[in-house]
Amino acid sequence: MGVQPDGEPWAAMKLSVLDQSPVISGLDARRAIEETLLLARRVEALGYQRYWLAEHHAIAALADPCPEVLLARLGAETKTIRVGTGGVLLPYYSAFRVAETFSMLEALYPGRIDLGIGRAPGGDQRTAHAVGGGQIPSAEQFPQQVWELVSHLDGTLPDDHPDQRVRLQPAVETAPPVWLLGSSDYSGALAAQLGLRFAFAHFINARGGDAVTRAYRQRYQPSGREPRPHALVCVFAICADTKDEADRLAASIDLRRLHMATNLDTPVPTLEEALAHRYTPAEREYVRSQRERAIIGDPEHCKRSLLELAERYATDEVMVLTITGDYASRTRSYELLAEAFA
Repeated sequence: MGVQPDGEPWAAMKLSVLDQSPVISGLDARRAIEETLLLARRVEALGYQRYWLAEHHAIAALADPCPEVLLARLGAETKTIRVGTGGVLLPYYSAFRVAETFSMLEALYPGRIDLGIGRAPGGDQRTAHAVGGGQIPSAEQFPQQVWELVSHLDGTLPDDHPDQRVRLQPAVETAPPVWLLGSSDYSGALAAQLGLRFAFAHFINARGGDAVTRAYRQRYQPSGREPRPHALVCVFAICADTKDEADRLAASIDLRRLHMATNLDTPVPTLEEALAHRYTPAEREYVRSQRERAIIGDPEHCKRSLLELAERYATDEVMVLTITGDYASRTRSYELLAEAFA
């Protein structure tokens, strides 16, 4: 294999974690949040690069609607790993308010905060209406919001902007890197135009992302905060000691994806619940079609597949999202990946 865009060999690729704080059937959201804190401490010890929290609303299987709040605790639970959001759903919020929040986080944990932002609603239309204070937020203003957010953080609003004289507090000397998140070419193009970092969600859309990230690099316009492009790809993965065990563990997420497709709002099924489900031929075909978004196998297979994915996407690192029907096997999956890349 060749080298990464930053000149490092692909075998030395950096690994990161995306955590959606999954709620396992039979357990509650408090347990899911406790497991997020436990996992963050574990992967820090294993040498992972960064740990991101996702924002979702009114979804029984996911426990974190406010990642910036949990992030404040996460920073205190860890010491060296970068922590951030993957991401804050900016259309719901004022750019200035998000800038304030992340200035505070930067003051608490200087040099360790990542600000990942997205434009998806993070739930259905009824939920979006509730979160948006009675209005469904429009993504049309997203580019303007991103520009204003970065300008607030960097103190670069032009003199004629109405908020130019509003003081951003707390006043700190550093600002977190800003990542645009996406599963299509929209955010990649915007990140290239504004000179920001970009993360592609392969776990949402397994097709075309390599072209998107390569186009991002080719069209990148250097900015004051980011002289060169920086991209990552986020993929779903389950790693186990054997291929058969990994396939078995994947039964829970197979059923979870079927539930999502049929608008069944339930916690993540346990392995026992998943193995007991009797699939129709159509359901089985649907589940099979969703496997292309995931890497499932033993450590050798997962390492090889992650390296191939990183090289195809021309990314600096790979972020891994793992959900299984129990928290122990999720942690074990991250341990095996770390050992494979050690």
